[in-house]
Amino acid sequence: MEMIDTQVTYRVEHAGKLYVIEHVPARVCQETGEEYFAPETVEHIQSIIAGQARPVRVIETPVYD
Repeated sequence: MEMIDTQVTYRVEHAGKLYVIEHVPARVCQETGEEYFAPETVEHIQSIIAGQARPVRVIETPVYD
């Protein structure tokens, strides 16, 4: 299993809102595409979602059912 260090775009839905975090450092499995994050990266993502950071931009996203 070959892993590469790269940056990814992380998307998560929390409390009915979609959050997109760009340029997140991750180790990605070349075989499966599975993304692995360092504990401090996860903590930083959680603080962003908790509202402690101001977004660099806001996007509008269509939702279909």
